Order: sequence, then structure tokens, then C-alpha cells
Amino acid sequence: MVDQVLTAEKTNELKQGIYDYCRTRLGDGMIEVELDPKHYETGLITAIDKFKQRAESSVEESYGFLELQEDTNVYTLPDEVVNVRQIFRRTVGGANATEGGTFFDPFELAYTNVYLLQSGRIGGLATYEMFAGYQELVGRMFGGYINYYYDTVTRKLEIVRRQRNQETVLLWLYNHKPDGILLQDRYAKPWLRDYTLAICKMTLGEARGKFATIAGPQGGTSLNGDQLKADGQQEIEKLEASISNYEVGQTPMSFVIG
Repeated sequence: MVDQVLTAEKTNELKQGIYDYCRTRLGDGMIEVELDPKHYETGLITAIDKFKQRAESSVEESYGFLELQEDTNVYTLPDEVVNVRQIFRRTVGGANATEGGTFFDPFELAYTNVYLLQSGRIGGLATYEMFAGYQELVGRMFGGYINYYYDTVTRKLEIVRRQRNQETVLLWLYNHKPDGILLQDRYAKPWLRDYTLAICKMTLGEARGKFATIAGPQGGTSLNGDQLKADGQQEIEKLEASISNYEVGQTPMSFVIG
């Protein structure tokens, strides 16, 4: 079960588990030519980056609030944010009590007048459908929808309008899952573990490939650098194919007709 509060110590513990797994699989302690801790860390970082790049299940849907400032239309979002799908406003004009004397929501007022305050009845489905269309039309004509541009590289959110006052808006976001969540996911964890091992094999193969043999009391000892690199490359190709086959928790494609 995923912890409700994921601490940095817990994330480091999960990472260390994968480091130990790779070290054991690579036969640590048998010969002197072995990887350093930074090589294991590099392998895990490479695996996480590749998973976030290729796997749909590395992204989650979320919501967040943003405080728009007067005469400011460019905002920097956290690095985890992949895309901004939509921006929701609470009111049409963003009126504040200090500016207009009352806090006034025209959508709420229209709902009360059109749908509820009718003599002898509270309206049917047709009335609600007409009100929903009315609400959408008013929002489209009087600033209920905000045009924006989001740069996925610099994480800059640019509001395409002049902001007249402070206003809190709701952002509909897609963001990367934290590393600790991926390391506890039943589908992502085995993939990350095996991909890290494959990267470590190739790294160790590069190191051992520099020497054909090493001297010993019974003569030279052959190293398996080429074999490690070949095994690592084969495992990487297999793991990347598993992402294309929707084996790591993604939503598969639906039926294609035509």
C-alpha cells in the first residue's frame, strides 16, 4: 500500500533497495573491477527518465490553484507539471469585495433566478439544459474562459490577457508521479529494477572491456565485458518493447475500425 505521506527517507530507502538488487545480480565482491555507488545511481536515474518519457502510467491527473497577480501574465509552474489542460475561473469578472462592494457571482445568480425561483415548480431537465447552455454562452462572451500558452520545456504559463486584479484560478494539470510512487507501483517497480540492472551491466561491461585479462596466481583471468554489454543491450530492447505492448500499467488502445 502506498504511504499517504512519502518522506525523503522512505524514497531513499526504496532507491537503495534497487541499488542492492543490481549489486547482487552483478556479483559484487567476486572480482575487483566493480561499479561505484554513482554508477548505480546513474542507472536508476536513467531508468526513471526513460519510463517517464515512454510510459503513459508515469503521468497522473491533478488540480491546483494559482493566484493571478495584477499586470502579470507569465508564471512558472513546478518541474513535475507536464501539461495544463484548462484554466477555470470562479466568476466572470473576478470581482472582489474591496472593489465592487459585494462579492458577486453572476453564474450563481443566474442559476437562482432561472432554475429555482419559479412559482409552483423548480424546473425540469429541459430548464436545466437551457441554463447549462446559457452559462456556457455567457462564459464564452464575457471572459469565463482564459486563453493561455504553456511551454513544457521552461514550465512557463503565459496568460493571453491583461490581468486587472488579483484572482485565484483552478488549473487542470497533468504531472509526473513522484519517484517514490513509481518505486512502489506494482507495474513500474519491476520494470525500473530490470532496466537499472541492464544499464549497470552495460556500464560494467564498458569498464571490464578495457582489459582482456587480469593477472592472478594461477595465470590470467578473463573478464566478461563483451558478454555484459550484449546482455544489457538485449534486456533494454526487451524492456522498451514491453512499454509498447502496454505491460507496465498503461491504458491500451481501443478497437480501431476502418
